[in-house]
Amino acid sequence: MTDRRIGTAKTTAPRPPKPTDKLTLDEVCDELRVARSTFYDWRQKGRAPRCIKLPNGDLRVRRQVLDDWLDEREDAD
Repeated sequence: MTDRRIGTAKTTAPRPPKPTDKLTLDEVCDELRVARSTFYDWRQKGRAPRCIKLPNGDLRVRRQVLDDWLDEREDAD
């Protein structure tokens, strides 16, 4: 007897981000739990993590850049 499963799709877990992965602005804002307007305000004031501006105007942030940016803001006790 053979197992014939028709119409079943193999699901895989989402892959973890690589250190070189680039995050969308929505992903960054979700992780930081801030509104896009807050991020743009930080960016205008030079307080946001360094961004990559794509030819279509979209922004990306390298995962490592965001992690480093967060580390720089960690309180030392």
